Amino acid sequence: MPPLAWYALRRVAHGLVTLWFAITITFLLLRLLPGDPATAIASTNMDATMRQELLTKYGLTESLPIQYGKYLVQLVQGNLGTSFSQSEPVSTVLMARLPWTLLLTGSALVVTVAIGIPLGVVAATHAKGALDRIVQVVGVVGQSLFVPSVGIFLLYILGLKLKWFPIGGAHDENVYGIAWYLNVGWHLVLPCASLAMVSLGSYVLILRSTLIESLGEDFCVLARAKGTPERIVVWKHGLRNALLPTTTLLGLQLGFMVGGSVLTETIYAYPGVGRAIYESVIRLDFPVLQGAFVLLAATVVAANMITDLAYGLLDPRVRTA
Repeated sequence: MPPLAWYALRRVAHGLVTLWFAITITFLLLRLLPGDPATAIASTNMDATMRQELLTKYGLTESLPIQYGKYLVQLVQGNLGTSFSQSEPVSTVLMARLPWTLLLTGSALVVTVAIGIPLGVVAATHAKGALDRIVQVVGVVGQSLFVPSVGIFLLYILGLKLKWFPIGGAHDENVYGIAWYLNVGWHLVLPCASLAMVSLGSYVLILRSTLIESLGEDFCVLARAKGTPERIVVWKHGLRNALLPTTTLLGLQLGFMVGGSVLTETIYAYPGVGRAIYESVIRLDFPVLQGAFVLLAATVVAANMITDLAYGLLDPRVRTA
């Protein structure tokens, strides 16, 4: 088997095992939540017989191993169950929310890369200078930020006090056509900024370190000796190699952003999967919680698998190791 195919097979197998482990942990943890999920689906006016029939319908009277086994079988068949509180298929509930979460996390990732690469290059090309120190301070501060703190600060200052941006939701009502897309982008600014600010620091610092190391390698020294302009040495030779380690970092940051989106969407009342998780915790809606965690876990695992495969394509040493 070719090295690349073997490498890809191992990455896929590792991703599937990781996903199964995440599904199992999620299933068990949700059963440890305080409260009785029956209160979310059974009316207080129901008699004992009706209540028992309703609990049996959702499989809540069976033992934990049987519930787990049935859940895995349904999951393999693509059935995420039925929402306790909304009486709709979980897949329908989540598919209506997923595009908003993808828009939020994707935009934050793009902003992180678009701002992080220039800052990392500036810091590396002015190593130990004033600009480098400023960028390092920005990076360290960014690493120490907490999503809810940033979100509440931006919401209060830019949304509530200055009224520059909307303070909640994904778009206004009765807006159509091109104006709708612009309105969606306007509502996206603060949530996207909250996620990007938190993830930007680590990306800049790691890119700075790897670029400084790359610019000191023999191929960059040789390029300078041949008279190659410094900007070409930096952007074409040094940066191309420095981006390899940060490719893996992007996969990890996507997982962080997916987790951060739960808090961000809750703060800004953004109608994504994270907001659905918050609402489901309040209602003890196990099927929606399980489905949301499976969906987010699958997204993160898939992103990391793609990152690993891309890294293997970019660096032959990884797939032949």
